[in-house]
Amino acid sequence: MPSRPNILVLMPDQHRADLLGCAGDPVIRTPNIDRLAAEGIRYDNVYCQGPLCMPARASFLTERYVRDHGVYENRWDVPEGMPTFLHSLRGSGYHTACIGKMHLWVHGRHRRGDARPDSRDLADKMIGYGFDEPIETVGKLASVAIGSEYADHLATRGLLDTYRGWVAQRMYGRGVQTDQETLPNWATDSIPLPLEDYIDYWHGDRVVRWIEEYDRDQPWFLWVGFPGPHDPWDAPAEYVDLYREAAMPMPGSVRRPDIPEEGPFNRFLSYWVWTHSDSATLTDERIQEVRRYYYANVSLIDDAVGRIRAALERTGQADDTWIIYTSDHGEMMGEHRMLMKMVFYEPSVKVPLIIRPPGGTAPQVVDDLVEHFDVPATARAIAGAGGDDSFEGRALVGADGQAVVPGRSAVYSENYGVGMVKTDRHKLVFHEDSLEPGQLFDLVDDPHEDNNLIGDPAAKSLLDELHEGLVRPFLAGGRVKPGPGVFEQAGRP
Repeated sequence: MPSRPNILVLMPDQHRADLLGCAGDPVIRTPNIDRLAAEGIRYDNVYCQGPLCMPARASFLTERYVRDHGVYENRWDVPEGMPTFLHSLRGSGYHTACIGKMHLWVHGRHRRGDARPDSRDLADKMIGYGFDEPIETVGKLASVAIGSEYADHLATRGLLDTYRGWVAQRMYGRGVQTDQETLPNWATDSIPLPLEDYIDYWHGDRVVRWIEEYDRDQPWFLWVGFPGPHDPWDAPAEYVDLYREAAMPMPGSVRRPDIPEEGPFNRFLSYWVWTHSDSATLTDERIQEVRRYYYANVSLIDDAVGRIRAALERTGQADDTWIIYTSDHGEMMGEHRMLMKMVFYEPSVKVPLIIRPPGGTAPQVVDDLVEHFDVPATARAIAGAGGDDSFEGRALVGADGQAVVPGRSAVYSENYGVGMVKTDRHKLVFHEDSLEPGQLFDLVDDPHEDNNLIGDPAAKSLLDELHEGLVRPFLAGGRVKPGPGVFEQAGRP
């Protein structure tokens, strides 16, 4: 292994763990990501610390659980002054950079006077988080209102108004006021832009240019945030055509969640099932079409991964660079008649993870439980960088590029004041303020999570064991809470 290797983290937004060829999907076309897995380590049981952008990314940045940084929703910035793994890398001599969607601060809140907000207005904040060179954009939806280098690109091409008007129609369920009728959240259509101007295609080319132009003496760490395959379902026709005739794999379960008549889980599940996911109109036909566009967006990102890897080889950096492919959280994709994430079903809370060392290694698949902030801990280990005492991550590889068993008996995830603990077999979802249990699943007997065991007398001893042995200790030290959550305010996420 090189003593001062570069580290490249490729993080699409909302790519669920099982939709890769190397993970067993029979239809998806991901040859470049599959090649990383064939030359590296694929982790099969990786859980994000929150199935929502900002909770997940805040935990990744700070190597802390949501309970400790307080970013429970997309409503609070990552606290400034909190140690991050980037501080450790920077202190170890690395040049730290990002390109793309980071979503570490609340999109749209920060303005300069009456001007339209711009991601570059927050450069000082990003530098404070540990980025030496933040080339930050925002996601598809936020691009409607926030300026960035990508927005500038569209403007120079005369495409910005077209882009923003088209996406604004697809703000379903987000409480965004527009002068256009919004389409349902299952709407599918290719965005009316040339392929090279599509948001994920442009980001891939921007990363290639960064790699080609890098001329510092320092080793580098680059975090790439692809905005897709997050909704809207807008993949270019060239990629949708790859799946036009395909028999799309369908959900393992279309049973809607059992919603209690009252209490915190009534509010939590009702919102995602009926208001935000529109389960009543999410038919098999619509699920199949959404999947077609989602798969197409993943394949487009896979091609970008191939171009990025070719740039590393072309510039002589391939043999000095670790490549890590992961995502911030998953996507329901019609499971339980739901789209998006935020809930704690497996498709929402599990993420892909592939780690490919310089020069490659014999393929390995690790089934042990992994928490997503083990990835930044791995980056620190690769760089030979220490960490803050507050960090919870555990390195997943050794200096020789071989997998290290993380040794976790349980993993945790949190958002909107709801938490999840999962062991090798069982999953318990609970309300963090009241400690009220909401869902209990046996994933061996019930892998699609159709049978909620809460209320089953035969499961009471198991529920008590998980509650007393894992939930109470996890919350015993208290939790950071910047303000009342959206469900406490009876508002809209």
